[in-house]
Amino acid sequence: MKTAAIQMRSGTDVAANIAAASTLVRAAAKNGAAFIATPEMTHLLQRDPVALRGAVRTMDEDLGVKAFSDLATDLSVNLLIGSLAILREDGKIANRSLLFAPDGRLTAHYDKIHLFEAALSKSETYREADSYAAGTKAVTASAGGFRLGLSICYDLRFPALYGGYARDEVELISAPAAFTVGTGKAHWETLLRARAIETGAYVIAPAQGGHHEDGRKTWGRSAIIAPWGDVIARLDNNEPGFISAEIDKAKVTQARARIPAWRGGAS
Repeated sequence: MKTAAIQMRSGTDVAANIAAASTLVRAAAKNGAAFIATPEMTHLLQRDPVALRGAVRTMDEDLGVKAFSDLATDLSVNLLIGSLAILREDGKIANRSLLFAPDGRLTAHYDKIHLFEAALSKSETYREADSYAAGTKAVTASAGGFRLGLSICYDLRFPALYGGYARDEVELISAPAAFTVGTGKAHWETLLRARAIETGAYVIAPAQGGHHEDGRKTWGRSAIIAPWGDVIARLDNNEPGFISAEIDKAKVTQARARIPAWRGGAS
């Protein structure tokens, strides 16, 4: 299956972000991708909690949910929207991945379990839990005949989640992200390769990149990693665009046969 990872520079205008994502998804589909993944916070990157609260909508009301469902149908692709900020029924906000089938059906969703918390400097601190509610369960789904395990960004630092996916024998893991420049430069590719190696699965990691309207700066460098830990596609910058790569179940089987550590789960 040919896969594609979309790299974006999402801002604070939901409609503009949906349009930008759709353009890149269409380009990736035209290039032959049957499974396409977008980054974390595809349609809204907003650090200000008041502005965020004013912009979020429920699943039924969110503009992106319908737009991306229609897009998957129009292109007949498996479309993973890395995440959207979604207003839950309890009034809390979820950082939520959404998987659409080629007929537009929402086949799975995953709420980010591990919320980002970091103090990178005196002027750069993050506490995602101030605005978002954490998810409580891992999610697996089927996409294009591959068993998929869903995760988002900061989840990458918590191997136990991926140990569960290894035991569930997933063949592909999604890791959409909006890594900071500092953490991205230090840890991004290392973490992606580690998750692939320890699970014997492919990892697809579409990322946000560049200087965003809300003042945030993100690392970009979207990547697709093979089960042996090889980087088989990479964007070497933080500019919007996409990468693509063929993935093959036989490579998963081969990696797991060579080193069967995945049977015990990642640790």
